[in-house]
Amino acid sequence: VQLQASGGGLVQAGGSLRLSCAASGRTFSINALGWFRQAPGKEREFVANIKRIGASTYYTDSVKGRFTISSNNAENTVYLQMNSLKPEDTAVYYCAASSSWLSSYRNRHEYDYWGQGTQVTVSS
Repeated sequence: VQLQASGGGLVQAGGSLRLSCAASGRTFSINALGWFRQAPGKEREFVANIKRIGASTYYTDSVKGRFTISSNNAENTVYLQMNSLKPEDTAVYYCAASSSWLSSYRNRHEYDYWGQGTQVTVSS
């Protein structure tokens, strides 16, 4: 599976961005898709996930109510709509795909495939 993320950029605080991640290859093996982010000097952290079956979602507390993850299974694409952005959201955002079953999909080790990352910078 290959993942290609796009949509990052520079935005002022309070603004919005929409990230996209297109999956290709053995996409039938994907059971969940997720977004992670890594700020300079920090560990890569979980942001949100969406399960392939049922489309249930889960968010880290800091983005609840501001970010929305969605997917288009027919196009093998996952999106992250980010509203009310804050300077602390500045990071490189990575999409990831998991072929695991019965996982929480909130930890890096549960994901098998990673995109290249896209920079999101929020100015104050």
